[in-house]
Amino acid sequence: MATRKEKAIQQWREEKAARAEHKEVRPNRKPKRTRQKEWNQFTFSDPEDWLDVDYDRNERVMPHGEQSAWRDTVTATTIELDRKPQEEQPVGEGWMRGLVVEVAAGLYRVRVEERELLCSVRGSLSVEDTNYTNIVAVGDDVLFSESLEQEGVIERVLPRRSVLARPDVFYGHLNQVIVANVDQVLIVASWREPHIWLELIDRYLVSSRLHNLTPVICVNKTDLAESLAECRAEMKPYIQLGYEVIYTSAMEGRGIKQLRGLLRDKVTVLAGMSGVGKSSLLKAIQPGLDIRVRDVSDHWHEGRHTTTQVNMLPLEMGGYVVDTPGIREFGLSGLHRDELAGYYPEFLTAGDCRFSDCVHLDEPECAVRRAVEAGEISETRYYNYLKIYETLPE
Repeated sequence: MATRKEKAIQQWREEKAARAEHKEVRPNRKPKRTRQKEWNQFTFSDPEDWLDVDYDRNERVMPHGEQSAWRDTVTATTIELDRKPQEEQPVGEGWMRGLVVEVAAGLYRVRVEERELLCSVRGSLSVEDTNYTNIVAVGDDVLFSESLEQEGVIERVLPRRSVLARPDVFYGHLNQVIVANVDQVLIVASWREPHIWLELIDRYLVSSRLHNLTPVICVNKTDLAESLAECRAEMKPYIQLGYEVIYTSAMEGRGIKQLRGLLRDKVTVLAGMSGVGKSSLLKAIQPGLDIRVRDVSDHWHEGRHTTTQVNMLPLEMGGYVVDTPGIREFGLSGLHRDELAGYYPEFLTAGDCRFSDCVHLDEPECAVRRAVEAGEISETRYYNYLKIYETLPE
């Protein structure tokens, strides 16, 4: 007869076998993924090497601090591959190289030297396997053929060095390219009318880092503030983090000279909600730019759209500015909840949390929340993090 100990062992074995059997038939269970520890040793000498990389696997299992470094590595390598000479493709007779400066209603305005042509897109070009809903975007370098006087057909889109994208309105699983080949993002926020929206600024900062673009924060309409010191106090957390912040007033001409210096010889996209004064700033930088300016609605104190499509405008001093339609929300294309903390630099230096997968919500012994309580991390920035976190997919 079996002893009590032997019975207990037998029962334990039966329960273990039952659990294993249940585990095997558990529906929708994803297999465990082994962490790829040598992600920072990846080298890609040929574009075909990218086909063998499991991006989802490599990113999802990394600690927060390594995720941003992985993204930087991937982005930098992608850009470097674009700069390397690729296998030459045949160029059609009479094709010319131009820059897409405007997209509207399925037509593309292409600038070549001192003239512009209105172009369509060759039907053989496809968005298939690109994860984008648009074939051509403002900022694209293209090869085109001239069909009629001042008209042409885009034959090929040349490799992009950077892309600023957001989820498509109708196809959320795909992205829409807002602008390509940009150097920096000028985040324009107004002090009043409409009131400064720090959460949107944080969204743009995350997006800039996500797309490997340099952000510059421009606080406009400072003439509506009681003093410039009031503006500086509000923006102190961003200055302490090393972000460049400038203060402007298109009405009074404040900060315009400094802004010109930042835009010179660069391709800059202007980002911000309607009514913050992007178009007015551009007219102050270079009088005569063809931009329509409207007043802010007195009833709602919110901006009406000045620009209705994306425009790439040449600057006399060198460089381009890309004026985008005013938007109320900005999608963080491709970002997941567990990755967001990696785009807050102050979180990465707050110390170690008790749990390695801490997302800084209500976990015990969270170093980030402890730093917020101690005043070492901006409380406003942290609450913006929580709001943005809720809008991201898991």
